Amino acid sequence: MATDLPMSPWIRAGREELHKRWKWFLGIGVLMLILGTIALGCSVTMTLATVALIGWLMIFGGVAEIVHAFSTKAWGGFFIDLLTGVLYTVAGFFMVANPGVAAVSLTLMIAVLLVFEGVFRIITAVATRMPHWGWLLLHGVVNVLLGLAIWWQWPYSGLWVIGLFVGINMLFNGWTLVMLGLMGRKLPSEPSVA
Repeated sequence: MATDLPMSPWIRAGREELHKRWKWFLGIGVLMLILGTIALGCSVTMTLATVALIGWLMIFGGVAEIVHAFSTKAWGGFFIDLLTGVLYTVAGFFMVANPGVAAVSLTLMIAVLLVFEGVFRIITAVATRMPHWGWLLLHGVVNVLLGLAIWWQWPYSGLWVIGLFVGINMLFNGWTLVMLGLMGRKLPSEPSVA
């Protein structure tokens, strides 16, 4: 059995922690499932909130970059740091002031990225025919279809796609934590190894 194999100390410590705190994993997983479901139900609000949060993070990052540029004026990269900071700050203000417009723009970029990534995966799968190449081909086809579906509904898709993606991510994260918690509950208690 796999449990009879010798384990490294960090794996053993991780198993012990998972066993001791399985209720936390389970509880946080259930919370993520609830929040993910809410996010899916309010995808427009979630999209706008996500874009606004990204905008604020860009503003803080841009201001930090500007401060860094002025604190290291003697360095040859002063203007690059300053320009990067200004661009981040301006883009952040744009996103915070107009989260709907920013969401629509970001969604178009996501659609284009999905289509190009999908086409690349399809070409790679067909050209290389490596083992299990069908999965890579399927991944590419799904990416192209998702990208085209978003693109065909654009600009309306810009109001819900990002929120939908965040909600789906939260649901998968929640299920992962729930499964880890349930697995941790079943793990045997192991004595600490000195």
